[in-house]
Amino acid sequence: MLNAIWFGMILSSVVCALVTGRLGNLSAAVMDGAKDAVELTIFLLGSMCAWLGFLKIAEKSRLTDLLASAFSPVIDRLFPEYREDREIKGKMCMNFSANFLGLGNAATPLGLAAVSAMAKKNPENAPTKGMILFVVFNTASIQLLPVNMAAMRSSCGSAEPFAVLPEIWITSLAALCTCVLCCKLLERRTFRKL
Repeated sequence: MLNAIWFGMILSSVVCALVTGRLGNLSAAVMDGAKDAVELTIFLLGSMCAWLGFLKIAEKSRLTDLLASAFSPVIDRLFPEYREDREIKGKMCMNFSANFLGLGNAATPLGLAAVSAMAKKNPENAPTKGMILFVVFNTASIQLLPVNMAAMRSSCGSAEPFAVLPEIWITSLAALCTCVLCCKLLERRTFRKL
């Protein structure tokens, strides 16, 4: 479906450029956009590599265990099925930490590792309530320090890349609370039907 939408947008751009006689402008815009995309990717790659390295060091130095202990009251309440599993809680905490720092791309491999550990614990190979809630938590996470957003704003010439912090905090907190509330309400509704 998404491929069809992208194809439709590209096709309509080409048709509009042909009709208005701006095919040269479209070609120049495509090349400029491709150049900017590559430059932004390289700029973000350095930031992401640094943070992934930091998170790997944290995992090896047992910082994940400390984070798991610190976040235990919240994780135990939201994810009771993983209360006794320190490995899963540690991986979840590393994912939450990466999301708190606004490193969505860096959080993805950590989230996949946590879901993989959850799947090993589940012999039925079906998504559990904990897995679903974790994916919701990962998708609508609180971003305390959105490093990637600041890097993008800085690369686009922003004088104050972190000026949007209050808006990001409010938006991400509201999104997370709404998503977790909906997830918990749907869990209860589904449980009652069974």
